[in-house]
Amino acid sequence: MGQFVRFQSAVPNRRGRFPGIFALAIGLRDGGRLSDADERWLVAANRRAHRLYADPSSVEPGCFDEALHPGARSWFRAEATDLLEMATTYLHLLDRHQVPWVELRTTTPGRITYEDDVQIVAVPQSYPADWNLTR
Repeated sequence: MGQFVRFQSAVPNRRGRFPGIFALAIGLRDGGRLSDADERWLVAANRRAHRLYADPSSVEPGCFDEALHPGARSWFRAEATDLLEMATTYLHLLDRHQVPWVELRTTTPGRITYEDDVQIVAVPQSYPADWNLTR
C-alpha cells in the first residue's frame, strides 16, 4: 500500500480532534491572527492548492461524513513530493505563529474512503504502532 504522511495539530481542539495543517492555517486566518501579508499568501496558496489537487470532499462528498466514517482524516502519499513541498510552506506559516504540529507516518492509515494519486482519506481502525510521530 505504500507509506502515508499526515501533518496535524500536536494538541486536540475543543472537540478532541487533531486538525490538519490546512484547517490550522484557516483557523489562524479566521481568528484574525494573520498579518495582511500572511493572509494574502494564504489566499494565493489555497488557490494554487485547489487548482493543482482535488479536494476529496468535492470528488467523494461523503468521504468525511462523521456518521459513516467517524474520525476520517486526510493523508498524503509519501511519494507525492510536490504536494509535500507545498505542505511545507503551510508548516512554515504555523511555525511563525507558534502553532504546534506533528508529522505522522504510517503504512496502515485505516479504511480508505477516498484516494487519488497523491492523497487518501482514511478512517483509522486504531492508532497503529507504526505512526511515527516526529517534530
